[in-house]
Amino acid sequence: MVNKQPAQTFRLGELFSGPGGIAKGAQLASGIAGNFIAHAWATDYDKDTCETYRANFKGTKVINQDVRTLDIKKQLGPIDALAFGFPCNDFSVVGERKGIEGSFGPLYEYGARVIDEYTPKWFIAENVGGLRNSNDGLAFKTILDRLQHAGGKMDGYRLYPHLYKFEEYGVPQRRHRILIVGIRDDIDVEFMVPSPEPYKDADVSAETALKGIPGWATNQEHTRQSKAVVERLKHIKPGENAFTADLPLGLQLNVAGAKISQIYKRLEAEKPSYTITGSGGGGTHVYHWEEHRALTNRERARIQTFPDDFEFKGGKESVRKQIGMAVPVEGARIVFEAVLKTFAGIEYDGIEPNLHHLIPPRRVEAKEMSATLA
Repeated sequence: MVNKQPAQTFRLGELFSGPGGIAKGAQLASGIAGNFIAHAWATDYDKDTCETYRANFKGTKVINQDVRTLDIKKQLGPIDALAFGFPCNDFSVVGERKGIEGSFGPLYEYGARVIDEYTPKWFIAENVGGLRNSNDGLAFKTILDRLQHAGGKMDGYRLYPHLYKFEEYGVPQRRHRILIVGIRDDIDVEFMVPSPEPYKDADVSAETALKGIPGWATNQEHTRQSKAVVERLKHIKPGENAFTADLPLGLQLNVAGAKISQIYKRLEAEKPSYTITGSGGGGTHVYHWEEHRALTNRERARIQTFPDDFEFKGGKESVRKQIGMAVPVEGARIVFEAVLKTFAGIEYDGIEPNLHHLIPPRRVEAKEMSATLA
């Protein structure tokens, strides 16, 4: 039997909101069986990112501020749901992987503090797949332990952590991210990870994703490619990069240390894109399979499944960063729909979370110990 909650509107707060990939997914999912999601507030430290959010989610309270300086009680407000894609720099397989000890690693704690203060009915936390191996797995277990005991005096949250491979959900990109869904312990519903089975026949090719971009869509400026870059790309086949292609000596890169596989890597027309990133210098902009150029920001946004009328604010490099740091809209929509169906008591094709076994055992709280001793 599937339990059902009364139809309701969930007030959604967002920390580390980015430009609105999660928010757009929530907006598109809203309305299932009378269950809606209403944006209450959002915060991000980047000015252009906040301007993008304001432009696309008019009327939402957007706070442009470092989360570490926020007054959680005074500046935010009551919510029923929380989303936070806490910065992944210290957990990424591309970065230095400092994990829980890095300057960005502990930022998940601010999400937990918001949960402590407002005890939302549910939350979604997002991070890179590398999180599960950071600090030999200790970082992930520490985060899971903190989140399942969040909520102040409440009983805590049941967690459903899962490594989503978004190309298996109709997203034209090989983007693997951990999403942790948490549902408050006193709410009698059971979340299931949405199954990728309904999307097994979806066309996730880069060629299809980039077809038919309307002329009125913004952010279609081309990157100025030097003659050397154009010549290098002429020797790189689809799927190859600057280190795997057979490049003439004069076009080879003299790079010490790790040779990142995405440098001047061309897409393959019939396959999903490799992961769109928001940082990096020359050679990291994602390259067309046929034309000797980097993708435009609108093409990157297509791969991240942003709708063509989504408006990005800021300069070209700022927009590239915003797009690369976002959660794919369609991936977010699918997870939000599953949450809303869970609360509506609607059955859907679900699977067990593949990281559930990493959740640490619940700590025995003092009040539980007292009850046991009594």
